[in-house]
Amino acid sequence: MATQSFKRIIKITGITLFVLLILIQFIHPAKNVNDVQSPQDIAVLYPMPDSVHVILQKACYDCHSNTTRYPWYNNIQPVAFWLNNHITEGKQHLNFSEFGKMPVAKQVKRLKGCAKEITEGGMPLDSYTRIHKDAVLTDAEKDQMIAWANGLAQRISSTQK
Repeated sequence: MATQSFKRIIKITGITLFVLLILIQFIHPAKNVNDVQSPQDIAVLYPMPDSVHVILQKACYDCHSNTTRYPWYNNIQPVAFWLNNHITEGKQHLNFSEFGKMPVAKQVKRLKGCAKEITEGGMPLDSYTRIHKDAVLTDAEKDQMIAWANGLAQRISSTQK
């Protein structure tokens, strides 16, 4: 008798979860897509080599700008919720599209933080590069990004003295 009621509970739970999974497919967070480059974008405010801009676009901008390239699986829930949360958190920490809105001291701190994260292997995230193989940085690209971030931080800092 107890096994029949247990099986019934499992069946009802399974059906409920399946219905909820179907229902959440109709709920999607707003996408992080902007067709116009912000005048506060780091690439507008500070000249950078094209190679650095390419690296930023392929390895950083999806989570750290106002322009995300969404994969096909973003249309499946709960993946879209997870991606949206990831992007929101990334932009809270550093948003290259709104870089100029930060005080200069914070810009310098964020650039030094970028160099440190790349040096320590914290960025780009492993969970991102597992799926986005083009975002895996070579040692030369890492060195270039570290030198650029530290150099720009130093230039910005020296103009404020």
